Parts: sequence; structure tokens; C-alpha cells
Amino acid sequence: MHPADPRHKRDDPHQVRFDPEVEIILPARQRHAVAGPAPPSDYTVYSELNQCIRTEKQVKSQVDIHRTSVYTPYTIVTKRRVALNFNHRSTRRAVFLSTPALWEHGHGKNHPLKPERLKRTFELLEEYGAFAAPNVQVIAPPSATEDELALVHSRNYIEVVRVLSEGGAWTETREYISPMRYGFGSGDNPIFPEMYETESLKAGGSLTGAKLLVNGECDVAFSYSGGMHHAMASYASGFCVFNDPAIAIQWMVEQGLRVAYVDVDVHHGDGVEALFYDTDRVLTISLHQDGRTLFPGTGFVHDIGEGAGTGYAVNVPLLPDTDDETYLWAFNQIVPPLLERFAADVIVSQLGVDTHYKDPLAHIALTTAGQTALFEAFDALAPRWLALGGGGYNLDVVPRSWTLAFGVMSGQTFPDELPSGYRARYGGRWLRDHEEPPLSEAAREYVWQRTQDMVAEVKKVHRL
Repeated sequence: MHPADPRHKRDDPHQVRFDPEVEIILPARQRHAVAGPAPPSDYTVYSELNQCIRTEKQVKSQVDIHRTSVYTPYTIVTKRRVALNFNHRSTRRAVFLSTPALWEHGHGKNHPLKPERLKRTFELLEEYGAFAAPNVQVIAPPSATEDELALVHSRNYIEVVRVLSEGGAWTETREYISPMRYGFGSGDNPIFPEMYETESLKAGGSLTGAKLLVNGECDVAFSYSGGMHHAMASYASGFCVFNDPAIAIQWMVEQGLRVAYVDVDVHHGDGVEALFYDTDRVLTISLHQDGRTLFPGTGFVHDIGEGAGTGYAVNVPLLPDTDDETYLWAFNQIVPPLLERFAADVIVSQLGVDTHYKDPLAHIALTTAGQTALFEAFDALAPRWLALGGGGYNLDVVPRSWTLAFGVMSGQTFPDELPSGYRARYGGRWLRDHEEPPLSEAAREYVWQRTQDMVAEVKKVHRL
């Protein structure tokens, strides 16, 4: 069955219902917030805490929503001239999965994936008092067992990772291990001390989050060390050794759940997509920088799955210099209707923040405002939410972005000024960006025009 076909919808009072006559306006400066012609000059968007005041500049473009509270993440403006508001649920029981063991070992001091980003994120949240909220728990997860890793990885590969981690070169069956055969080498995927222990702990964090959700012990779980979405069944790729998103998803599928996976990392979520490419039990959606311009070079519009999974892999490739407005518009056009149609029991989101305009490894131009809008959208769309980390290679940006993410998950708003202790150790002043990406209007307009064409093709392919 193609996911375009109608499905029975459960009566969940919290689930957002997609209406083709409705446009979701996510927080943005102004441009392209609403598809189609600008509303009439006397049109007013309103909600309890949001107000749109039309100015001459806004009339020339579209609608400007000034977000004043984390509890009103976006306003719904219908073509029937009715303004509605979806508030995200600040009473979610939120779990933060963390232990110092996650940042004790890493890929090496010169590698972009620095475990320090996890340490800084934990410290920033702790200094904001986020973990003291009555609806928040911090849980130290166990490592994934070999059987749990084998939910998606081959037994041979699991043994290879363990042997290489210990400095060995031979398997128990006396097979000589060529590291390059399994994706390991001196570049993206170096062999490092305690590699097996560190990477299986990341997988254990994401799997623990899945179990807590399924058992009804929380409403949202954030495994911020997870999101290692490039790892394949039998080899490492793109800094990723074990594919924790796929492990958690497969475990939930085996419990009889339908799972939607939405990946907003700047890199295509190729490993997760590949592992579920032929099933209709998992919907994978990836928004990423166009594979023609960035690793892993995959994730094109017409890559839609195969066999029973045809139509259940969705790719939204975005050009370099895609800014908040264009990205959020594309997200809104594709993700909510697909999630509504698929009717997942759980949404797994990979929240890589290498989409930020200051990230050194990519060229998407989001700000923390745009990223926060994505977090808020997930909060409104997810019946149960397993949030994972992912990419992000600017040590100033990653802790701030993931702190904002957990604020949304747990219903907390943090002061914009960074805590004094954190500033003294790491520098910086503000939690939220106070600068814009250095993009010309010509670049923004070019990307906007091309993105409209791409989104139209995605809609055609997936019958939206």
C-alpha cells in the first residue's frame, strides 16, 4: 500500500490533524511563510500570545509572526480566514539520557565529532536548572547488548568492532580483519580506545528511550548522544559505528508499533533509510543538504523505497544557503501531511544541528530560531517522541541548540543570557542567536525558487 492511501486514524485528542486547507506558519522573519498570494491588507493573524501587525514591508511580502512564548510555537492560518493555535504540551514527562561515560572517549582530538559537545550540553542544561523540573528525569542508560545491536547489525560486524576496539586484528574464527573492509581507517571512522563500549552506550541510550516510551514511563526521551544515522548493517560510515536510530526503531517495530523517523540533520540519513527501505512499517523522512554537494551523496527525491516499502522513504534535498524561512516552509509542506497519513505510534527524530549557518562541515543556513521552530513542530506532531542527537560540529552552537531542544521537550523557557559559570568556562553570552547568516537577497531568492520546484516534485512523487 502506498502511504498516500487513506488510513484509519485513531482518536488521539493530542494528535495534530492535517487539513489541506491549512497552512502552518512556523516562527520566521516574514518571507514565504504562507504559500500563494499575500493575504489582504486588512488580514490579521491572532492567538492568545501571538500577534501579527502588518507593516508596509510585510504587506509587500507575506505575514510576520513574532513568537513571544515557547508555549505558542506556531499559528495556523487557514484559507478560510480563521486563525487557530496549536499549543505544544508543556506537561510532557521528559527523560534526558546521559552519563559522563559518553564523553570520556571519542574519535580523537582532531576529529570533528568531539565528545566535549555532550559534556557542554549537559553542563548548560544543569546550570539552567533544567533537570530540577518536576516532570524531568535524568537517566544513565546501560550499554546495548550484543543481541540488541544485532537487531540491525551483523554478528560478524559486531565482533569486528569489539576486536578492533581492543587493539586486535583477528576474529574468534581466525579471520584477519581488514579495517577498511568495515569502513574503519584514519579519516572519518578511526579506531579508538573503548570504541565498542562508547558506541554501544550511545545505542543503549536510544534503545532505553524507546523502551521507556513504549512502557508508558515518559512522553518524550532525549538521547542526545545518539542519532548515528550513517552506520550500515556491516560497516561504519560518516563517524557512525552502530546505528542507534535503527536499533531503537527495529525494537519498537518488533513490539508491534508503527514508527515514523524524521531526520533533520544536514546530512542524508542514509543508514536508517537503507535498513528500512523495503518495509511499510517504518516511514523515513530526511531533510538534508543536496547529496550533489555533501556527504553521503545520496537522498534524492526519487529514492522512495522498494518492494513493500515503496513510497515509505521520503527525501527532501535542500540547496546550500537554505535559510530558516525556506527550510521551514519545505518542512511544513511535506512532513505534517505525511505523518498524518502514516499515523505513527511513535515519532523518532534525529536532531542533528549541523544545519546551523556556523557549522564548519556544511552549508545550510539555519539559526537557533529556525532550529527551535523545528523542535516545536515535532513537539506538536509527535504522539510519543524519541528525540536523538546527531551532527553538529561547532562547539559554541551545539550545546545552545540542544538546550533549546530539551527546553521545548520539557516545557521550559530558559533566560537568553548564558549562566555565568558556563560563560566563564566556555565563553559566549547568549543562548539564542543574535545575528543572521551572511546571505545576500539574491542567494535567498534563488534558493527559494529552486526549493519550490523540488517540493513540488516531492509532492508529485508521494501524492501529496
